[in-house]
Amino acid sequence: MRKANVYFNGMLAGELTETTEKEYVFCYNDAYFKDAAMPAISLTLPKSSQEHRSGFLFPFFFNMLSEGSNRLSQSRLLRIDEKDHFGILLATSQHDTVGAITVKPVT
Repeated sequence: MRKANVYFNGMLAGELTETTEKEYVFCYNDAYFKDAAMPAISLTLPKSSQEHRSGFLFPFFFNMLSEGSNRLSQSRLLRIDEKDHFGILLATSQHDTVGAITVKPVT
């Protein structure tokens, strides 16, 4: 099981967990969830539910990954299987992402 903290503009928004290769859970942090001023991190992950489950990496997070030759280069340089979407997300989305979301591994 691998876990990552998800941040919105540097504020902890929730936790993304890969429970198995085919099950992912995103759960909003209690303080973030209760703060009405803070937006949902994505339209597909609304704050109306604190926990979201999926049989594949949520499209919002999958779309943060590079594609094509960039992805192949990243997977080779980082020595991560190019089909390991969660592993690549953990390795590449800690800094300088497009948008307000960053994802950092929980150690």
